[in-house]
Amino acid sequence: METIGIIGGSGLYELPNFEMVKRHEIETPFGKPSAPIVELSFEGAPVFFLARHGEHHQYLPHELPFRANIYALKQLGVTSCLSISAVGSMKEEIAPGDFVFPDQLIDWTLRKNITFLENGLAGYPASADPFSDELSEELATVLAAHSKSKVHRGGSYICIEGPHLSTRAESAVYRSFGTSIIGMTACPEVRLAFEAQMKFSLIGMVSDYDCWHTEEEDVTVAIVLETLRTSTEIVKGALPSLIQKMRQVARTDSEKNQLRSALMIPEDKAPNPAVLKVLLS
Repeated sequence: METIGIIGGSGLYELPNFEMVKRHEIETPFGKPSAPIVELSFEGAPVFFLARHGEHHQYLPHELPFRANIYALKQLGVTSCLSISAVGSMKEEIAPGDFVFPDQLIDWTLRKNITFLENGLAGYPASADPFSDELSEELATVLAAHSKSKVHRGGSYICIEGPHLSTRAESAVYRSFGTSIIGMTACPEVRLAFEAQMKFSLIGMVSDYDCWHTEEEDVTVAIVLETLRTSTEIVKGALPSLIQKMRQVARTDSEKNQLRSALMIPEDKAPNPAVLKVLLS
């Protein structure tokens, strides 16, 4: 059975039928994560929740300690991770209030500290399919059973730097790539989870049409928050079933060796064997 990690807003772990176990204050080799990791017990097994932007949303996307977040979850034993994120729609048929499970990724950011592979820990991960298709397919079916909103399966997520929202020219360029949704946090989150040998799926909660849609009001924080309130409640209602399904969908042998198969140096020659041991566990 896989050990589950959930990355999203701080309100997600206020759930009935979940027993509070512990708040983990963790210091990693990459600093502290965005917030204490909350361990709950559900049906006799742990679930770990991390508030991506901090407990009071004090961290903007370009400030997030992505490496510390993923490493801390892996240190606690997480092997399957679900990211829950607000996104904008880049397609007419994907409406605000819908949900999207992307299967592809475009990194349009300029971020540093985007990998665990550095300082002599050399490797080249194969990331052609960054998300776990099997897990996303199963979770999309579960969420659709809990929601009257449309649940879309597949499509490309383009990740921008933030915190600024797109200009009209930028939005037009992104649409020309054939993207489905736009957000600010999937990169490097999904790549780091890949290096940590986790299954990884993302629920994009569509809040707006970015600014490309001339017949819709331009995106503002107020518009985003209003749509997300409803979407968040739907996801919270589905979380018990989503977690049950995540526990059932086991990592493949390939996923258990995503980092190991990418390494260019022998494991016993790693410059930081303690870090590598956690990532490979």
